[in-house]
Amino acid sequence: MAGGKEEEGPKRPPRPDWLRRLDAEVGRVDEQLRALAAAKDRIQGLLDAVVAITRESELPGVLHRIVATAMDLVGARYGALGVLDESGERLAQFIAVGLSEQERAALAEVGFPRGLGVLGHLIRHPDPLRIDAISSHPSSVGFPPGHPCLRTLLGVAVSVRGEIYGDLYLSQRRDGRPFGIQDERIVVALASAAGIAIENVRLLEQVRAASEHFQRRLLPTLPDMRPFDAAAIYRPAAEPHHVGGDWYDAILLPDGAVAVVIGDVVGHDLHAAAAMASTRHMLRALLFALRTPPSAVLAQLDRTLEAITDNPVTTTSLARIEPVGAAWRLHWSTAGHVPPLLITPGGRAEYLVAEPGLPLNVDSGQPRLDHTHPLPPDATVVFFTDGLVEHPDHSIDESLNELAELATLHAALPLQDFVQTLADHHPSDGHDDMAILALRTPR
Repeated sequence: MAGGKEEEGPKRPPRPDWLRRLDAEVGRVDEQLRALAAAKDRIQGLLDAVVAITRESELPGVLHRIVATAMDLVGARYGALGVLDESGERLAQFIAVGLSEQERAALAEVGFPRGLGVLGHLIRHPDPLRIDAISSHPSSVGFPPGHPCLRTLLGVAVSVRGEIYGDLYLSQRRDGRPFGIQDERIVVALASAAGIAIENVRLLEQVRAASEHFQRRLLPTLPDMRPFDAAAIYRPAAEPHHVGGDWYDAILLPDGAVAVVIGDVVGHDLHAAAAMASTRHMLRALLFALRTPPSAVLAQLDRTLEAITDNPVTTTSLARIEPVGAAWRLHWSTAGHVPPLLITPGGRAEYLVAEPGLPLNVDSGQPRLDHTHPLPPDATVVFFTDGLVEHPDHSIDESLNELAELATLHAALPLQDFVQTLADHHPSDGHDDMAILALRTPR
């Protein structure tokens, strides 16, 4: 009504008690569903973290991955893993994650912690530890100069085969809240998986070391090749359990020539390694028994392998470095192998591409060809297996060009350093083992 108070609308009746109770129950169920969804996400995150950790094949990668995934699971800004020394009383290694470059620089002179203060408390008492205020803990001894001022801490021991391997430390949740019981439980679960992953990778390292030692025992020590300079190197595949079939050899022959061999038996197992050893020894015997060109030696080797072995397919190159007046000549035959690389004193690199021939153990009735190429003084010939150049993302021509550039760049190095450099900076992806043998003619 104009000039008067507006009429109030009808008042809503009060909500019945049963409806209010229903709303409260719906809210409680909704909260539980959100909690269940969060728990599901956290468990899935834990499972993903465990899978990621077990994919690592090197111990440093496993340790770093453990810290990083623990930080992700609880939303921590800082994380670290302290590895105990043999006494189990102090830290021998400290893997810290989350520090900025400035923080790392500030702590460079301090060094990593050795297990004092609160860290030492967890070493002595390996039960899970949650602290809301580090400075108020009885074991706290403060932080060194330049160290971030940390307030909260979650510490969990990591055991390997029932013994404490180290301690996982997390600090400063990104949301500012202290660590809760759910954080503790998820990190304890992660620590259990981490212990298994650490043990697995240590076993893999033992297998890798044993495989590499076994492989190297099958390979020869190069003899004194004077007047030539010679050097060789073998590198196992990245896969730790692989035993490869790559080999090299060099022999001074009675007629004054030098025989050089590079080869690769197909496969990555003990059968391949055994086949490599038998093939190498047969070839050595034939080189001393037969005074024939390399093609004839390879043909006889192929017939012998076919008659008395079940060896896998094998690629190889057999070369003789023969004196020709005051210079030298490379005389070689190949059985499906990659061509050798020649580097002249002027720094020119050239692959000695020729008819490759069939690998051994394919068809011993096929003829084999010989090839020759002059070798000037102070020239370097590089024999290698395909593990040096194979990469799934690059064509073989790209990898060969990259190897030639690398070899040219470092051709002036002493020969052992030269082959080491090729093995360290090879263009392959490391999935296969590799062998390199380089020979340098006299000046």
